[in-house]
Amino acid sequence: MTGPATGVAYEWRGRGMRRLSIEDLDGWERRLDSGVKWVPYVALGVSLVLAILTDAFLPGPPIALTVVLTLVAAAWIFFWVNLHPAWSERRVLMGIYFVVLLGLIAALIACSPVFGFFAFAGYLNAVYALRGRMVVFGVVTTGALSSLSQIGGFPTLGSLPGVASYLVVAVFNIAIAGALSLLAWVTTEQAERRKRMIGQLNETNTKLETAMAENAGLHAQLLTQAREAGVLDERARMAGEIHDTIAQGLAGIITQLEAADQVEDQPADRRRHLDTAAGLARESLSEARRSVRNLQPEQLEGATLPEALAGVVQRWSDLHGLAAEITTTGTVRPMHPEIEGTLVRTAQEALTNVAKHAGASRVGLTLSYMEDQVTLDVRDDGVGFEPAETVASGDGGFGLKAMRQRLQRIAGLLEVESEPGGGTAISASVPAIPAGSVA
Repeated sequence: MTGPATGVAYEWRGRGMRRLSIEDLDGWERRLDSGVKWVPYVALGVSLVLAILTDAFLPGPPIALTVVLTLVAAAWIFFWVNLHPAWSERRVLMGIYFVVLLGLIAALIACSPVFGFFAFAGYLNAVYALRGRMVVFGVVTTGALSSLSQIGGFPTLGSLPGVASYLVVAVFNIAIAGALSLLAWVTTEQAERRKRMIGQLNETNTKLETAMAENAGLHAQLLTQAREAGVLDERARMAGEIHDTIAQGLAGIITQLEAADQVEDQPADRRRHLDTAAGLARESLSEARRSVRNLQPEQLEGATLPEALAGVVQRWSDLHGLAAEITTTGTVRPMHPEIEGTLVRTAQEALTNVAKHAGASRVGLTLSYMEDQVTLDVRDDGVGFEPAETVASGDGGFGLKAMRQRLQRIAGLLEVESEPGGGTAISASVPAIPAGSVA
């Protein structure tokens, strides 16, 4: 009667939580099915044994007729229930089955009142075979037959006291059976409602899991696109720096060396040109190293992001003689290299701005790991500024434009809070893309 489980929920047992499936909710249905299949045979066997034992004491038809009717009843149930379980969904056939079963119960009670034990099977079969209001009919008729067996069978109805006794017992049995049937119906409705709710919950969970998987895929795709855009931006940045610094430095070196050759007979001038060329070479080397370092923060080599940021803060504090500290919240976990690299560069740029413009006495950084994002907050107690004015001027203010562009490359966001005399707080938020998510 029951199919495979289609949903999952949970129930609390003591201090633990046990997995609860729809199959668990259908347990009572399986037990009822088992009862319908086997209890009638047990009841028939017990009733037949009692009928044989009491045959010498109770008047009635020959015991042979009782045995035959018992076998017919067993065969009738076996054919309809055990051999053809699929017929339980066919209302007309089940109606015929139940009416004949009631007739067999009545005939057996007429043979011997002890078959009232077998009459109990009528309740089980009423729930099994009938639907809707017909269940009430099955319960009432079964209660009437059970009551007849309890007062001594059909012969008792031959007197007025016997009829009165039968009516009292019948009302009591029918009331009890009706109450139990109502309880069973309510339980069935609640079970069906719970199954529907669990099915809806699982459908919602499935959609949510699918959405989360799609969201993770979109994050990865977005980061890939951002990387590609970042590569182009980085190439443009490198080209600009090479043109503006290294190329110009090399051109200056060549010019100075050529000038030194032209004044070879003038030692003082020649030395001056060579010294200038050496100075330009050192500046160009420094610029080249700076550009290379900008590609991947060396602080992250062999260190976690909190460790790298702690090193950046400590070196900055030692260099500028300002108090600075960093706090980490949430569960630390490795992020994608570009995520971590961007946060390190953002921290460096923010601290550079503090040193150049803030006039602060204290700086605090907070690195927060959350479920779907990682944030870096940098706060100082400096002179502050008016963010709206810097945006309106178009220069982005104190390197903020560069930080925004760097964060936008990985789908990040920069927020700034500041006011004149009230210090400055910046917050950089990036997606929490774990390490290894994107090749």
